[in-house]
Amino acid sequence: MTPTLGHFLTVGAMLFALAVIGIFLNRKNIIVLLMAIELMLLAVNMNFVAFSHYLGDMHGQVFVFFILTVAAAESAIGLAILVLLFRNKSSIDAQALDTLQG
Repeated sequence: MTPTLGHFLTVGAMLFALAVIGIFLNRKNIIVLLMAIELMLLAVNMNFVAFSHYLGDMHGQVFVFFILTVAAAESAIGLAILVLLFRNKSSIDAQALDTLQG
């Protein structure tokens, strides 16, 4: 049995739903929030690649490379900010980061 487009879209939708659930259930830990956002991007990338393959067009796969580049930069910057916040506040709890100082 070969996987069809519907199979790939179902897996992508399940990954996306899992990421949304992860965001709504865990709003305290910033690392888990970043991982859930990355999971969302990967679910969308899976759909792009599936449509690209089944339509015989390379545009979706090229677009995935751009998304992965932006996601890698976002992860690096997000983790750098997280390290600085941990050094200053001694916590990565999102609830403790509600004060802004100018």
